[in-house]
Amino acid sequence: MDICSNTNTTWREGGDVNKVFNRHNTGTIMAAASVDRGSWFPALALGVSLLKTLFINAYHSTDFEVHRNWLAITHSLPVSRWYHENTSEWTLDYPPLFAWFEYGLSHFARHFDDQMLVVENLNYSSPATVLFQRLSVIFTDVLFIYAARECCKCIKTQKGALDILNSPSFVLAVLLLWNFGLLLVDHIHFQYNGFLFGFLLLSIAKHLQVNKKSPFCIHFPSQSAHSPLQQSQHLQGALLFAILLNLKHIYLYVAPAYGVFLLRSYCFMQDRSDGSIRWRSFSPVRLVALGCIVVGVCALSFGPFVAMGQASQVLSRLFPFKRGLCHAYWAPNAWALYNVLDKSLATVALRFKLVSETTLPRASMTGGLVQEFRHSVLPSVSPFVTILCTLLSMLPALASIWRRPRGPRGFLRCLLLCGLASFTFGWHVHEKAILIAVLPLSLLAVESREDAGIFLVLATTAHYSLFPLLFTPAELLLKFALMLIFTIFSFAALTRLHSASGRLLRPPEAFYLSGLAVVAVGCEVIFPLSPWQRKMPFLPLLATSAYTSLGVGYSFLRLYATMLRRDGGKSKRS
Repeated sequence: MDICSNTNTTWREGGDVNKVFNRHNTGTIMAAASVDRGSWFPALALGVSLLKTLFINAYHSTDFEVHRNWLAITHSLPVSRWYHENTSEWTLDYPPLFAWFEYGLSHFARHFDDQMLVVENLNYSSPATVLFQRLSVIFTDVLFIYAARECCKCIKTQKGALDILNSPSFVLAVLLLWNFGLLLVDHIHFQYNGFLFGFLLLSIAKHLQVNKKSPFCIHFPSQSAHSPLQQSQHLQGALLFAILLNLKHIYLYVAPAYGVFLLRSYCFMQDRSDGSIRWRSFSPVRLVALGCIVVGVCALSFGPFVAMGQASQVLSRLFPFKRGLCHAYWAPNAWALYNVLDKSLATVALRFKLVSETTLPRASMTGGLVQEFRHSVLPSVSPFVTILCTLLSMLPALASIWRRPRGPRGFLRCLLLCGLASFTFGWHVHEKAILIAVLPLSLLAVESREDAGIFLVLATTAHYSLFPLLFTPAELLLKFALMLIFTIFSFAALTRLHSASGRLLRPPEAFYLSGLAVVAVGCEVIFPLSPWQRKMPFLPLLATSAYTSLGVGYSFLRLYATMLRRDGGKSKRS
């Protein structure tokens, strides 16, 4: 199922001309569209928002104090001191636009409890403060809800799909709005990822939506569109992403995909008949337009601090390479497996007296602390190595959309691969960053059976990898129940959507996912009651990170295999 155009149109993709719909299907399509454009979306969004209010008094992490402190810093101190203030250990380390976002929130916060805006009130969490911070996340999620709605408009509706449960748009809306990982990270653990993902999804939607007059998204050609409206959509998408980067720089993970896609499919206005680049079609005017957007947003964000001579201070806060290879909770990536291998080799070496315990560095990486450490047996990994591995793992995806772009679908797949590459090999990766891949993959999951299978493996694995964020007994049943509900819906809805295409999961994939239940029972139920809890407190974290790393890595490789297979097929037809 492809992202589509309106009726009786054609498009060129890699040299192939395909008919979209015949005129006699129009009535059926519009009937189906009426289902998707009904009242279910507002009801669904309202239901999600009401659910979030139930978590107001739930556990919240140190990120709650982080953002309270940022409210106090931006409200109580002059701009010149924002990136120098260090009364709290949770110093301001997001880009300047997010600091201004906190500044704006602080003017509402003072009406709840002005004591939360005192910099010296460390770990302040009065009931009014908790209420305001929780509500601020819920209300700013309005942008995420709007972005989800725009993404739903980009999905082709199956003809005759009058049952709402058979509607791809409805399934996508649930996968986005009720995403378990986002609920856990933002509304229990506490952060503002929904607000930020709103910018990302809205940016993606702008590239998908070329003709706003159609109830469906147009699949635009591999050569860039010429109409002013189509150009505007590209520029709007670039503007939204530039704003996002200046709100949270972790989205640099997917910046290469944006850069290559816009340069190739927007700045180059035509392709050859085989889909390859036509160099003479390059438009300097379009490149300048994109450059002005990026430079303009960065100037507004960083300009005041550059003028004050604080550029280096701000950058040192944004990129603190001394924090160590892994975050306090090991993200399920290649370095988690590297740590496990190093620890296993060290244990074997000690057991057979190949090394002395005094010669090994202290295993600080297992204590949940954010700091530098040296590996015991394997070579220690430097930031340069992680950057090199990340870039090398992105190159095939970037080369693919440069050689023969396949419209927004190819861009979205490249974005996913860049996000997973950065997550897999990046320096000091936060476990929550896996959502950068999970949420956009939802768009592909409702369109194709193969992508749906990859989504089920990645989403289930990624969401379980977030379990260590909620380690208090009171939230044990809550996190299990929320994940179970979302996972059951994902499997049931996607299976129903792709029922005519065969099974979504291969037997090894189903076996692997069933192993998550074993890991969960062992880590969450058996281990706390065992004597190992005192001797090896790091064991659940190690087991969770190592096991889920396999699922994330597998999903990454399978997405790459899908892209390379399509490239091979395309080259044969060219």
